[in-house]
Amino acid sequence: MDFLKPETVMDLANIRSALIRMEDTIVFNLIERAKFPRQDIIYKAGGIEIPGYDGSFMEWILREEEIVHSKIRRYESPDEVPFFPEVLSTPILPPLSYPAVLHPHPNKINVNDKIKDFYVNHIVPSISAEGAQAENFGSSSLCDVECLRSLSRRIHFGRFVAESKYLSETKKITKMIIAKDAAGLDEAITNKVVEQQVLARLKKKAETYGIDPNMTANPDTNKVNAEAVVAMYENWVIPLTKVVEVEYLLHRLDKE
Repeated sequence: MDFLKPETVMDLANIRSALIRMEDTIVFNLIERAKFPRQDIIYKAGGIEIPGYDGSFMEWILREEEIVHSKIRRYESPDEVPFFPEVLSTPILPPLSYPAVLHPHPNKINVNDKIKDFYVNHIVPSISAEGAQAENFGSSSLCDVECLRSLSRRIHFGRFVAESKYLSETKKITKMIIAKDAAGLDEAITNKVVEQQVLARLKKKAETYGIDPNMTANPDTNKVNAEAVVAMYENWVIPLTKVVEVEYLLHRLDKE
């Protein structure tokens, strides 16, 4: 998939391939985070004092990294959605002229606050043991940042899925958009069979990647809780992706 070549982005086979590859990244990132305890203090505003900042330690690291990454054009790419768009800097690299693949959206779809909420309050507790290690506050937060980025990219990729769906069934989708039929759009983009295939594949990946190849499979020795990974997709990733898709489609006919 090449964002400078629109025909490769709207190819459904390429979209599926990208989504499957994102599963690998997410699972490996969760395995890395599961090495550390929950570290509750890094998620509490003011839990670790930071001069000039009153948010949480993890959010501060994420914010500072986004500032740096914005300087090298990360957030000019159409598949990247920042958590802190208000602090981004002007890139030091020459701008790239990406062809318009997605329809301009008046609300700049961004569900990162919801992603951060379910990650901190549900995912971390489900994959990491209770406790804290002060010497690993930074390492744990850096793992969190990678987890959040990979989840955000996966969920917001729903915009490309929605656009592909619109292009393949324009007449049917257009009627629903005009009628503001959010429920109908949700039903149109839902494929329960594919969802179950995704969950089954994800469980197998989490079990496979989470086991030392020299050891016998044993849930007690897995590097990450495979059931928790599957539940994350089933309860948050897939539903939030649908929210993104429906929101995108509801405004697909809006003028720029």
